Amino acid sequence: MKIATEDILVYSFFINPMSLYYTALVIFIITYTGIIFTRLPRMNIDRPSAAFFGAVAMILFGVIDFDEAIRAIDFNTIALLLGMMIVIATLELDGFFSFIASKTMSLAKTPFRLLAIITFITGIASAFLVNDAVVLLFTPVIILICRSLRTNPLPYLIAEILASNIGSAMTITGNPQNMLIGITSGIKYSTFLWHLLPVSLIGMVIVIVVIRWIYRKDLKFSPLPEANLPDAGNERFEYNFKSMRTSVPIFLLVVILFFISHRIGLSIPVIALLGGSLIMLLGNIKPSLIIRKVDWVLLLFFASLFIVVRGIEKVGIMDTLVHGIAMQADTAGLATIHITSLVLSQVVSNVPFTIVMLPVMKDVNSEMLWLALASASTLAGNATIIGAMANLIVIESAGSKGVRIKFMEFLKTGIIVTLLTLALSFVILYLKFMIN
Repeated sequence: MKIATEDILVYSFFINPMSLYYTALVIFIITYTGIIFTRLPRMNIDRPSAAFFGAVAMILFGVIDFDEAIRAIDFNTIALLLGMMIVIATLELDGFFSFIASKTMSLAKTPFRLLAIITFITGIASAFLVNDAVVLLFTPVIILICRSLRTNPLPYLIAEILASNIGSAMTITGNPQNMLIGITSGIKYSTFLWHLLPVSLIGMVIVIVVIRWIYRKDLKFSPLPEANLPDAGNERFEYNFKSMRTSVPIFLLVVILFFISHRIGLSIPVIALLGGSLIMLLGNIKPSLIIRKVDWVLLLFFASLFIVVRGIEKVGIMDTLVHGIAMQADTAGLATIHITSLVLSQVVSNVPFTIVMLPVMKDVNSEMLWLALASASTLAGNATIIGAMANLIVIESAGSKGVRIKFMEFLKTGIIVTLLTLALSFVILYLKFMIN
């Protein structure tokens, strides 16, 4: 039997480990270029489609097989995201977020107090709900209130972005990267909150101080025109209180179960799915409406990234990427996590960076470094507008309402807050783990 030369070349390409290495490297570079730049010239590609291409290419070119790709997906993380998305979607359809935002902001009497309320409400809400969803829902409300008050919305929107990232750092359910870390590390929900709560609370105070200083002309202490504040009866805010009587208690039950998950023997993903199923079964919103509100594209994005990272891990690219990085459970390791997070979160955004770091962190398996990665990768997302998905969501949402947040406008506040909060994170984690 005669074998064609071209067949030999193709066969050799797919079985040669070095060829697989460079194949995976090219796929990885193309994938992350799409993630970094969002859209490439003359190509209809964005973050999810870039990640999906990378996952399919890893299988197509033989870096991993289909079964291995399926095993690479962390379905615990996917389940947690799905459950929380269902809960959040229901609360959104009920008008819960608009109700909370309008009621709390109506308490403001001065621009400074309004800033403080926006910062803490956004930060605390982001801790127990995925921060991307919180900013998506709060941004139009903030713009509406600022226009009613005839005040500049920029400082409040920037505060919303910074606070949502900082607040989300304190819990496993605050943002996608913390979900990854919480599930992979096995750290208890309450332990996670206990260690990172001081970072988030003090971080929110830092946001208020820095923005008050930078936008001091806009944030005077003079009273706001109370008559212009929207209230619950305003037609621009719609609430379904009847449905909230079911959805809000279920949400609170989910949060309580998160804290006692280890005692009752239920994992956090299962609790999230339980909450999602109960809220669709017992709530007054049609399940079909809720399902349509779920961000399926984000779930595809995560699943695809897991496959891409598994591909580069298999051929040894991961060893090359992290070669020389000190990952010991000591002061140097703690500093390395914070510095690396600051730099790479601006390159690939904090979620892809965290996924790349997971295999490295598994080898060290230090609670201190796991928490440092959660804190630092989240806080580093505040440095630039491309550092975190929540930043882009607010900027795009505000842009659709005619409010433009420029790169440098955000940077002058974001970089100061980021450096201060990263230093705060390092000091607090150092004191908690290295001294005790």
